[in-house]
Amino acid sequence: MPDPFHLKPAELLKGLTGAPDENYAEELHHGSLVVGLYAPRGDDPQRPHDRDEVYVVVAGSGWFVNGDHRHAFAAGDLLFVPAGRSHRFERFSDDLAVWVMFYGPRGDRKSVV
Repeated sequence: MPDPFHLKPAELLKGLTGAPDENYAEELHHGSLVVGLYAPRGDDPQRPHDRDEVYVVVAGSGWFVNGDHRHAFAAGDLLFVPAGRSHRFERFSDDLAVWVMFYGPRGDRKSVV
């Protein structure tokens, strides 16, 4: 049985095909924190979320659109998206895998960054 306090991306990726309904595995819930692994293939169909989120890039590279900002990303990078902001991965490699962490209260908040 997997340890719920030690998540391993390689194990989680085995269950993801990359199809829109099979590109995310939600693995940990604690208080307001929800952690999952996101691995889209070809296109990133995301819509804005109602909670703040943090991505940590496990593998892959490409471009990340975060509101009015667009920048290159690579493995090891951390990306923050405030609740309600439009965002997506673009022109990303076929091995893209990111930890995604949702936390805090639901609803748009004024960003401090």
